[in-house]
Amino acid sequence: MGKVILVTGPARSGKSEWAETLAIQSGKTVVYVATATENPADTEWQKRIQEHQKRRPSDWLTLLVPVQLSDTLADAKPNTCLLVDSLGTWVANLLEQDQDTWKNTQAEFLETVELVAADLVFVAEETGWGVIPAYPLGRLFRDRLGSLIRQLGAICQPVYLVTGGHVLNLSVLGTPLPSSQNLI
Repeated sequence: MGKVILVTGPARSGKSEWAETLAIQSGKTVVYVATATENPADTEWQKRIQEHQKRRPSDWLTLLVPVQLSDTLADAKPNTCLLVDSLGTWVANLLEQDQDTWKNTQAEFLETVELVAADLVFVAEETGWGVIPAYPLGRLFRDRLGSLIRQLGAICQPVYLVTGGHVLNLSVLGTPLPSSQNLI
């Protein structure tokens, strides 16, 4: 198993920039795994994607992987560092899955992460720090992403929280919770 890192935090906190720094520091060939899909009709979304693209070194390979993330990770070469940005978008892309299918997708993802020989850097949004969403799809997204981050965090070393433009190493500052089998 390669090094597995989780970078989490709120929107616009700097988590992607920190993840990019960690990928560069790996000294390996970096493959940027983008889970977002482009939408030319949404100019604001396209601008966000372009901002991310401008920051990345030109020698990084970019893969567009909105759904088949486990397959992409399983195919990674040991001499690479995959930067996956972001798990929130990946979860959103799979919201139509029923509960049993999602549990299988999540389990396959977590099992794959533990077997990959490449280094992995995951970016994930923290969405559960505010009001509980008033609509079912919002609650489903928040619960699935929160559960995935917790389970992934249990196998990542280190786990970083980026907030307010500052990086906290939770693996040094925190104490992991015991694993739970009842997570969504």
